Amino acid sequence: MPPRPSPLARHLLAAALARTGDEMAGPALLLLALGVTGGPARAGGLFGALLLSAALGGPVLGALLDRAPRPGHVLAAALAGYAAGLALLLLGIGRAPYPLLLALAFLTGLLGPALSGGWTSRVPDLVPPAALPRAAALDALGFTAASLLGPALAGLCASLAGAPVSVATALVLVLLAAPAALRLPPSTTPAHAPRLRAELRAGVRALRTTRPLARATVVSTVSCAGQGVFVTCAPLLGARLVGGAAHGTSLLALSAASALAAGAALARRPTALPPDTVIGASVLVLAAAKPLAAIPSPWALVAAVLLTGAGEGPQLTALLAIRHRDAPPRLRGQVFTTGASLKITAFALGATLAGVLAAHSLTAALLAAAVLDLGAGVAFHALRPATGAARP
Repeated sequence: MPPRPSPLARHLLAAALARTGDEMAGPALLLLALGVTGGPARAGGLFGALLLSAALGGPVLGALLDRAPRPGHVLAAALAGYAAGLALLLLGIGRAPYPLLLALAFLTGLLGPALSGGWTSRVPDLVPPAALPRAAALDALGFTAASLLGPALAGLCASLAGAPVSVATALVLVLLAAPAALRLPPSTTPAHAPRLRAELRAGVRALRTTRPLARATVVSTVSCAGQGVFVTCAPLLGARLVGGAAHGTSLLALSAASALAAGAALARRPTALPPDTVIGASVLVLAAAKPLAAIPSPWALVAAVLLTGAGEGPQLTALLAIRHRDAPPRLRGQVFTTGASLKITAFALGATLAGVLAAHSLTAALLAAAVLDLGAGVAFHALRPATGAARP
């Protein structure tokens, strides 16, 4: 009889399934809306609504996870709700009024942070403290693998069986993760937790006043806006330099593969470098990649894509390590889901900025992405903790 998987392995596999479904959902929904409505503005509006609402849902969802005696049940309910929202969008596009579809996409997106930060916040419940750095690094690898597989699966399913099948596959992957969520261990939350409003204020205060957490959150959020710009520019770069917009989108898979390789190298020795150092260096790498992509050469574009992945993979690993290290245990869910929601919203805003700038100049859009990464670097140094400051 083969050995049963450990709780951590089961958790990481389920998280990877849910995140892959989430990464599929946006592109699949975009393809479906484009095919049915024929209008990029309406399709982009649905995609934007799915992303932008995450900033509102993350803090509340995290507080509910922190307060629940069985956080796995809250996580499973969020997964089921997200899948149900995708199913209703699948049935409604082309049939229901567009304002109703926008509202439904917005409501579905409120649950999006559960598919990212919600899983990560429960990792410390499954391993002893000494094993947490490696577990967090493996969790970051799952994130990166999902970002590689999700869009590729969305495109593959849509090309082979149609966009509706692509959306259906995404929601099935999300639902497949629910049983593992139900098996999470119970929480150690006190029986008499503070009121929800007080809990939300405490979570915001922890993110604002715990200097390493504040710095990592600001740096990763601003950097994620730059990532949104770059991802939006990728099809245009492909059309200009490598023979077509589809090839530009494929370059994103190369970036994700580079991020996966860099994250795997860190996972082998997760404590070799302080995560604060890694997150500060990552934004400089990302800032260097964007002007390189503006050079009118296919080889420069490939180098820029590889450099982008080399910055993004370690940044994510370091970010999760900092949150695990510095988040107050009773507010861990809020810290992770709020951080995830801020990054999702920043990515959407960056993509919107790229759409405006790239219509006039692709180079200007790429330089704006570089400025965002440099701004993240400035924030890293400006929010440096005082010498000798104690961590919580």
